[in-house]
Amino acid sequence: MTDTSSTDPAPDGLGRRAVRGATVTVAGQVARVLVQLLSVVILARLLNPEAYGQFAMVMTVAGIAEVFRDFGLTQAAVQAKTLSVDQRNALFWINTGIGAVLAVAVFFSSWPVSAFFVEPDVRPLIQFSAVAFVLNGVATQFRAGLTRSLRFTALATTDVSSTVIGLGTGVAFAVGGFGAWSLVIQFLTQSLVVLVSVVAFAHWVPRWPKRGTDVRAFTRFGSHMVATQIVTYMGNNIDSITIGARFGAVPLGVYNRAYQLVMNTANQMRAPITNVAIPILARLQDSPVRYWEFARVGQIALGYTIVAVLGWVVGAAQPLTAILLGAKWLESAPILSLLAAAAALQTLGYFGYWVYVSKGITGALFGYNLISVAIKVLAIVVGSQWGVNGVAVGYLLAAAASWPLSLMWIARAIDGVPIAVFTWGFIRMSVMAGVGAGASFAASDLAQPLGSWPAALCAILATLTCYVVGFIGFRPVRRDLRDVWFAISLLHPRPDAPRTRGPRKSSDRHT
Repeated sequence: MTDTSSTDPAPDGLGRRAVRGATVTVAGQVARVLVQLLSVVILARLLNPEAYGQFAMVMTVAGIAEVFRDFGLTQAAVQAKTLSVDQRNALFWINTGIGAVLAVAVFFSSWPVSAFFVEPDVRPLIQFSAVAFVLNGVATQFRAGLTRSLRFTALATTDVSSTVIGLGTGVAFAVGGFGAWSLVIQFLTQSLVVLVSVVAFAHWVPRWPKRGTDVRAFTRFGSHMVATQIVTYMGNNIDSITIGARFGAVPLGVYNRAYQLVMNTANQMRAPITNVAIPILARLQDSPVRYWEFARVGQIALGYTIVAVLGWVVGAAQPLTAILLGAKWLESAPILSLLAAAAALQTLGYFGYWVYVSKGITGALFGYNLISVAIKVLAIVVGSQWGVNGVAVGYLLAAAASWPLSLMWIARAIDGVPIAVFTWGFIRMSVMAGVGAGASFAASDLAQPLGSWPAALCAILATLTCYVVGFIGFRPVRRDLRDVWFAISLLHPRPDAPRTRGPRKSSDRHT
């Protein structure tokens, strides 16, 4: 059967396609994150904690419905070695149908959910948000096709434009005094813009598939993915559910601002790298050496970029909260620091998710998530005995436990996993980020009398100094950065230049 995706690049070109794709998507995602941070800065000054708490309650329903709406078929389509025209058409109608059914389900769930949270004002917000599932259901396979074809510029354009237009709409309604409604309208606007954009870029018109089109492999993969994503969703939202049920909308709003600021930003930065990594790793499945080398360099790239920034946030949470959210949100500062540390640990282990999906071992991913989510639920519920900050501590402890569990689980599922390589990488980059966080805290605390901006800037300088010292004084850190630099050099190769020595093999020592 004919593959509908664009012609696969030759194996020797995958490295350059991967790095160029990562560059485009990361650049787009940086723009998107900056817009989202601007959204946080503006809307936090226009809306109160209660509005954010109500919207967080809406998203507890919207989030789980979104997992069902995708049904794991996005990753199934991206990961598949071949995808016929009829299979793609069939997947489109499956996602669209699921989206329509879920829109109805979300609408009628508004009554029990608002009763659970004892927030009657949440009911119409949930009902209105149901429209998004129809829009997202239609958009799913258009977006999957762009990812499968490695059309990263189109994806980046889609993400940035939807965020910008959504922000403008949300701010306009917030200024008009619509409260939590402005956040729901922003959410719906982004979904609509994404749909219009991916349809315009895809140059594909879905048709009714031929009778007998076999999509069992996709639905089997998707069923494992959706089971995994449901478990993951519950783990990622048990904090909001617990706070909303026990403490109400206002404390949930305080927690939600810190969570959105750090966790959503980290997720947005990881997402484009994941969009590049999974299709590339899927094509390297038959070349184990290259596969694990790509995964290792991916871990390093995450560790010296996103994790380094999160270390700075851990130490500079107080001035950053004042700058980004304003004085009325200072209760969020300790929560922001704890969640930034949790996000750093999650990011260092994120390559594990790439392996599960690209190798198609979604059953193992489901098993791992069951255990890790059970740990998270226990930690958060116990932590809630000490209030909202206790919930954040529980979240951090669960993140610390999840990384070694994931690596061991992968090693059980497949052979040849270079456990020592990834373990030493995790330890090395955790130490660097921890030292950077300590320096960031000390510098921001000393400079705090000068104001929030000087404190945040001093924290940046202190964190950068730690990484410079690490580069100068420690050979493993230099090797890591050399490997990242080698990946960057693939962006602009000179035709007449001799082939550069590549990054060290995974079997090299990392101590």
